[in-house]
Amino acid sequence: MTFANVLSIAVIALYLLGAGMLFVGVLKESSTAKKLAYCLTGSGFFCHTTLLVVTLFAGRAEVLAQSNFYISLLAWSVVLIYFVIWWKLRLQFLGLGAAPLALTLYLSAYATTGVRVSLPAYLSGLFFGLHIGTLFIAISLLTMACAAGVMYLYLERKIKTKEKLAGFAKALPSLSAIDRANQWAVVVGFPLYTLGLVTGFIWAGLTWNKVFSWDPKEVVAVIIWLLFAFLFHQRTMLGWQGRKTAWLAIWVFALTFLSMLGINFLLPTHHSFAA
Repeated sequence: MTFANVLSIAVIALYLLGAGMLFVGVLKESSTAKKLAYCLTGSGFFCHTTLLVVTLFAGRAEVLAQSNFYISLLAWSVVLIYFVIWWKLRLQFLGLGAAPLALTLYLSAYATTGVRVSLPAYLSGLFFGLHIGTLFIAISLLTMACAAGVMYLYLERKIKTKEKLAGFAKALPSLSAIDRANQWAVVVGFPLYTLGLVTGFIWAGLTWNKVFSWDPKEVVAVIIWLLFAFLFHQRTMLGWQGRKTAWLAIWVFALTFLSMLGINFLLPTHHSFAA
């Protein structure tokens, strides 16, 4: 068994244990279990980071052509953004969605092992940083906005129906705190998504001599950008908050996730992960 194999098993085990322990901590209202959950998830993130570095050093050009590396990187970026939000806004509850999603993405990366992504070698560094890097961070922020939206709607319904808050609902922060997480993720995420989309079109122009070729992924990406822009505008310019922004963040994330699953795996596209 190689060092990379050991790290990979450690990542799966630590993310799984971290997610499970956080649920236990929230339901039992145990601060000890929560602290243990963060330690486990943090350890998993450290192993994941080490694994990505080791993999890149083993053969950068080869690794950047493999689709499973990008899915693993997206899982890593979800955990990274979760820890950034946790540090900046002191909101722990988003880990309930971040850790399970990161684990799911990490495991799904193995389903694409052997599938290769077309990537010109002379553009790999620029493409990796400006296109993949910014888009993955933006999608991770959108994930947090969606998780905050779901929790906002859940808690709001409990409050409106005057149900007694217990267990999970009791552990959630106030509606204003949840809405603030949604706002921060949208305000930071939209400019990054825009940068990732623009650099992707530039890359397409340099590679295929067409900035826009009506590729299914390109069309859906533009639709997502328009919805994301609307959400960003309503948030920053018109002061939207609460229920409307929660629903819109959920819909934008759902379309993004379906785009990754439906288009990357099922349709012929420049971004295909299908073998």
